[in-house]
Amino acid sequence: MSLVARKFKISYAAFFSIFAIFGTSMTVVGATLPRILGDFGWSYGQAGIVIAGGAIAYFLSTYAAGRIVGRIGPKASILFGIAACAVALALFASSPSLAMNLLLYALVGAGQGFLEVSINWCVLRMGEPADAKAPRESAENVEGRALSLIHGAFAIGAVVGPFAVGSIMSVGLSWSLVYRVIAGVFGLSFLFVLPLDLHALGREKPKQGGSSRGGFRRSPAYWLGFATLFLYVGAELGISNWAGEYFVRIFGTSDATGSFMVSLFWAGLMAGRLGIPALLKRVRQDRLLFSLSVLLSVATGLLAASGVAGHSGFGIAALAITVAGLGASCVYPAAVSLVGAAFPENQGEAIGFASTGGGVGAFVFPFLMSRIASGYGVLSGFAFYAAITVLSAATAATLGHAVRARRAAFKA
Repeated sequence: MSLVARKFKISYAAFFSIFAIFGTSMTVVGATLPRILGDFGWSYGQAGIVIAGGAIAYFLSTYAAGRIVGRIGPKASILFGIAACAVALALFASSPSLAMNLLLYALVGAGQGFLEVSINWCVLRMGEPADAKAPRESAENVEGRALSLIHGAFAIGAVVGPFAVGSIMSVGLSWSLVYRVIAGVFGLSFLFVLPLDLHALGREKPKQGGSSRGGFRRSPAYWLGFATLFLYVGAELGISNWAGEYFVRIFGTSDATGSFMVSLFWAGLMAGRLGIPALLKRVRQDRLLFSLSVLLSVATGLLAASGVAGHSGFGIAALAITVAGLGASCVYPAAVSLVGAAFPENQGEAIGFASTGGGVGAFVFPFLMSRIASGYGVLSGFAFYAAITVLSAATAATLGHAVRARRAAFKA
């Protein structure tokens, strides 16, 4: 079975490219954080405020996009997301003003939220028409693999961003230049989306019955999707945003090496998102979700433990952050595909609400991390993230069970 219908291949390729630059925009702040702190004179708390501001805008926009994308169509929301990111990144970090950078990063977060939900919604609806004789499990796996590859593009961009920052700093150029380049690429992607025909993706028409009109919100799967991504995204972006500072402070690396460590995390994540869909075509999404969540928790625990050894633990930490990326790889797309399969008539709101959980996690955990790092050190912050990944694995297992139970109820 093809990942997407033939008529959607160009649109899928365009979304793949957009998610790559989206990934770059998500991780570049973490890669430049040591320089932001030094050049702007910000404290951990001030940096946490800016990152949290982007996260608040992100989770509000994911929920808004989930409510409207299935009714108005995805093109308008995708174009809004691209434009918001382009404008804000063209100006972000152009001065040390905390207020200005907070507002700009909030606009970036809003644009990212619309891109996240709208493109996920599109990909879930791009498959070939279901074969009545084929088990639904196989169709869900195709949707999961299509989403994993799209999110693999996100990981490609996430690797390129920190690597570019490290390269720019190594040759003496201004680290803020990377934000202007990303803004320019977003501007080009706006032009690519304009001619796309997305009408064939249709609109959502929720059933009028109580099980669909609001009743679906009482399902455990609806809330577990939120909880799983709340914990996972909080840990994923926390590791990414603070890894550069962690390696600089704990292992004594240079700022450039700290940026490359962020790239190692996203390299592991990219390898999983591109490799797992190709190698494990028949794996169930719930089993994949739980297995990778466990791997992420083990690797993050090792990353935190290696910091106790100081400089001598650098090699173990470099390996651990790469494996943590592999563990994180398909958690998000697997969770979204499971939630989408559980609520076929309300996919927009269901995946939007789950993504909102991720946005809330991206808001809450950087704030907690900044407080922990300020009071107890960045090593304690990474021990906190290790604990969060254990909880994420537990909710992932429960989500898989809830989705299976909901589907069984439909068949009954």
